Amino acid sequence: MLKMVGSSGQLSLGKKYAGKYFEIEQMEDGALILRPMKVIPESEAWLQEPEIQKKLRLAKEWMKENQPTETDLDAFLEQVKDRL
Repeated sequence: MLKMVGSSGQLSLGKKYAGKYFEIEQMEDGALILRPMKVIPESEAWLQEPEIQKKLRLAKEWMKENQPTETDLDAFLEQVKDRL
């Protein structure tokens, strides 16, 4: 694909890429490499840590194997009434 940079210095990639983020690397010969990127809010960056990813994966596996069941509230209250 051949594109021309407009007078404002912008390059249109088409609607397919609208709203997406790219890392731009300029090579020694002037070539530009565009890499699609995802932006993660700083407050959520901890979720990408390998140990957290492992815990999340294990939690998802546990949820698949342990489907929710209806709770018998009367039986539950009987079990915990001494603790209230």
